[in-house]
Amino acid sequence: MKSLNPSYLVIIIQTVIAFFVLLALTRFLGKKQLSHLTFFNYVTGITIGSIAANMVVLTTSQYKKYLISLIVWCALTFIISYISLKSGKIRVILDGQPTIIIKKGKIDKKALSRTHVNIDDLTMMIRQYQVFSITEIDYAILEPNGRLSILKKPEFQGTQKSDMQILPASPAFIPTEIITDGKLLEQNLLEVGKSKEWLNNELKKANIKAIEDVFYAEIQPDGKMFIQKN
Repeated sequence: MKSLNPSYLVIIIQTVIAFFVLLALTRFLGKKQLSHLTFFNYVTGITIGSIAANMVVLTTSQYKKYLISLIVWCALTFIISYISLKSGKIRVILDGQPTIIIKKGKIDKKALSRTHVNIDDLTMMIRQYQVFSITEIDYAILEPNGRLSILKKPEFQGTQKSDMQILPASPAFIPTEIITDGKLLEQNLLEVGKSKEWLNNELKKANIKAIEDVFYAEIQPDGKMFIQKN
């Protein structure tokens, strides 16, 4: 019986190493790199597509090597998927866990840092749910597939005013970020027709001396300020 060609053994070893290296790098990139896919599917799909694309333009001898690499990669994918079905710990390593970004109406800065999500990313994601103010949210959870799940506060849930034939008055303002990460968004302040003097007065009312002491601030529909300190 012929022994395995040393060059093919090298290919197998390199493929196994590349598999876990790419998986680790993808986990490091953070959840917002994804859409509907899990981390594991993300890595597998890109790699298989890349290997398959390279095989199209290779010579016969090179094709065999890439074919072996593709088979080994797919076999590893199947094995890891099967193990993850049997083990919750493996699923956590591969796909990650849901992360609470907003808890009881407060933004968790440490959670944002761990998931590589900034304030602008967060406000963009909540607007996709027709939520324009952080104050409407009780809990927000970043799922392993990169999507945000939102639980609104009780007063913003349930029966809509339109169901009771009540026509609410149009809000004076659209909820708008004024300060993020201790920095003033001057253009946003101008768009809502407010001055720096007005903002400074609002900060004084909240016993805040400087803009740098504010992690996040937004103007509410009624003109009041929601402020979260650093």
